[in-house]
Amino acid sequence: MSKGFYLYGILTEPLPESIKLEGMDKLQVYSHKIDIFNFLYSEAKQEKYLTSRRNLLCHEKVLEDAMKEGFRTLIPLRFGLAIKTWETVSEQLTIPYKEKLLELFDKLDGRREVSVKVLWNNNSEIQALLASNPTLKEKRDAMEGRAMSMDGVIEIGQMIESGLQARKEEVIDLFRDELNALAEEVIESDTMTEEMIYNAAYLIPWDSESQFGEKVEAIDLKFGDRLRIRYNNFTAPYTFAQLS
Repeated sequence: MSKGFYLYGILTEPLPESIKLEGMDKLQVYSHKIDIFNFLYSEAKQEKYLTSRRNLLCHEKVLEDAMKEGFRTLIPLRFGLAIKTWETVSEQLTIPYKEKLLELFDKLDGRREVSVKVLWNNNSEIQALLASNPTLKEKRDAMEGRAMSMDGVIEIGQMIESGLQARKEEVIDLFRDELNALAEEVIESDTMTEEMIYNAAYLIPWDSESQFGEKVEAIDLKFGDRLRIRYNNFTAPYTFAQLS
């Protein structure tokens, strides 16, 4: 029995019947028009959807498949948005936020989001830092095999941390110098793991992705095995579709 509707995103145009998208619970996705907005939805078989990897990927795939079908401009909705009636959407979203939604559509028109995550190996970077700084290496080596004062240990630790930070900023500055000029907007987010040193999303003209991707590839070649770069060139524009 239906529990209502599960929402994926908002389109500028209705989804044609000829386009078949599979959503949550393997149910077909449709569009429903409220005012001038077209909501991608499927029937909800659950009142609340578990934040599992499978469900998250399904939610994202519906949006990406819509983009592949030619709906380049869409506003993605957060995962797990299940509603019982369309009146709820009108009352809580389209009526109070109509102008802001229109501004988002204008901002995203003809543009796409891509993202870059940069990771390195901390231990390898420490070894490279020590190799390039004989004085620091000598002090660090002196710690091994003999007792040192707490002040001495802290001093060496701070020197290593400062050196790593300088190396990190050198890498990040290169990404900014090479990529930021190609984007209309850049949002840098917190890193998600200890080895991730940079996490950025870029809003770029839709048809300029190949140029952007070539730049990322050139940076990757420049650093070789030192960095692991995760480049996502096709995703719904979550980062740049925030209602302020």
